[in-house]
Amino acid sequence: MIVPEFARPRADVVLLKGETRTMPTPQQPSLIVRQKSPPNIEFPFASLSDWLIPTEQFFVRNHFPSPDLDARDWRLRVDGAVERPIELDLDSIKAMRSTTFTAVVECAGNGRVYYEPPKEGLQWQNGAVGNAAWTGVLLREILEMAGVKPTAREVLLAGADSGVVDTNKKTASPGPIAFARSLPLEKAIADSTILAYSMNEEPLTRDHGYPLRAVVGGWFGMAWVKWITHITVVEQPFLGYWQARDYFRWERSLEEPRLVPLAEMEVKAQIARPVQGARLIAGQPYRIFGAAWSGEAAIRQVQVCTGDGRGWREGRLLETDRPFAWRLWEYMWTPEEVGRYMLRCRAIDGAGCVQPDLQRSDCESYAANWIVPVEVTVVPEPQTYEEGFVI
Repeated sequence: MIVPEFARPRADVVLLKGETRTMPTPQQPSLIVRQKSPPNIEFPFASLSDWLIPTEQFFVRNHFPSPDLDARDWRLRVDGAVERPIELDLDSIKAMRSTTFTAVVECAGNGRVYYEPPKEGLQWQNGAVGNAAWTGVLLREILEMAGVKPTAREVLLAGADSGVVDTNKKTASPGPIAFARSLPLEKAIADSTILAYSMNEEPLTRDHGYPLRAVVGGWFGMAWVKWITHITVVEQPFLGYWQARDYFRWERSLEEPRLVPLAEMEVKAQIARPVQGARLIAGQPYRIFGAAWSGEAAIRQVQVCTGDGRGWREGRLLETDRPFAWRLWEYMWTPEEVGRYMLRCRAIDGAGCVQPDLQRSDCESYAANWIVPVEVTVVPEPQTYEEGFVI
């Protein structure tokens, strides 16, 4: 079992002028540094308390260094299979009708550390996920300005970040590349896809995609392209590096497995508290608490099993229910007998998808949504220690 970690020192998060970072406290512990350069930083999921994750505690997933973009010089170019190629500055986009919606985003590699045998890649535990309020404009309205041709099939989003991937490896990129992913046209024009310039009612920070990023409700984070500078409407499926060589899974619907790009998030619930290895007191009630999310379908149930022989029981979904946002949940448990217990939770969504018990072999190192137990020990009474110290 892997014990939650609260690493020090804090990561070298890139700040824009005027940004600040608070010092860690017991109520707001330090972020977990998975990689210093480029910064890849995990939210300490055991500290979950609110429906929205504060921006300064939100996880960061960067493939290349965060680009230093000046909004005065930045432009968004839209071309390809359109009637009228256009170029927009940030003020023009902000002058359009804005929309705000809350959505959860999960890195496709969240939970990779639980794979057995271990998989290559950043060893995310539970915190490469977060729920935030995003404000921007519908991607559909940008596309309507350009006039999408009837032959259009996908919409390619390219960021300003770039670099070389896996130098000298079989998976090496063909020289420097940008981070770019495409969306099917039907998802690109959906109400759940926006180009956001604000996060939690504040301008995007540099590490979160300033000045403009994609928000793709229900999809894994690789679709949420940051630092967008170029949108290309294409008439054929995009087979770029981040679509065909990385961020894919196997699909077996045609008997022989074939590669398909990752898209929707999988149904999933995680326990935030109690933490792995916690000691609980027999006869005292304890709140089992966490969050649950899925892809295009809403969470309908969270069930909890405490390992005391009573099977799966219904957890309580907490107040806020919004499309594409996560649901916080709780279950009150009073352990009666001392001993070790394996706490498990599972989510069920509106499409009938049930969180699986075991890992799957067709997801490469991604989509780790199987049930991960939390082991706790129930003791008869609080431990006390005599006041005595050895110098």
